[in-house]
Amino acid sequence: MSSVSSSVRRIAATVLAAGAVVGAAALPASAQDHDRRQHPRVEISRVQADSPGRDDHSNRSLNNEWVEITNTTRDAINLRGWTLRDADGNRYRFDNVRINSHATIRIHTGTGRNTRTDLYQGSREYIWGNNGDTATLRDDRNRVVDTDTWGRRH
Repeated sequence: MSSVSSSVRRIAATVLAAGAVVGAAALPASAQDHDRRQHPRVEISRVQADSPGRDDHSNRSLNNEWVEITNTTRDAINLRGWTLRDADGNRYRFDNVRINSHATIRIHTGTGRNTRTDLYQGSREYIWGNNGDTATLRDDRNRVVDTDTWGRRH
């Protein structure tokens, strides 16, 4: 009987050790998942840098140049203090703008009346480079949230 109980103890110890290894391996993954949920995930989802048609500096043409930002989370996020910049340093600062869950907002270059889905930078000049540029979205702590680069880099 002694050899049977000794075998049972060894098997139990092996099973417990294997469980500890599996648990330890799973811990970092679940910690990452928890960390991901704590940080809002907002991204630059589309950029139309080259306004369709002739670049005639009309407000209509300027407003056909835009950047879309999408909230991919289940929670609404206030973008107050966040910024959107190009490679030349042009900056748009968000006021008290709330982006709903799974919603997209479009930031136009020209002037217009802000709505829940469309914001206007108020520029009389084109901001986004047709041949290449980088859009950088930063949060209210100046941390890079997302970037989108196209064409030749500046």
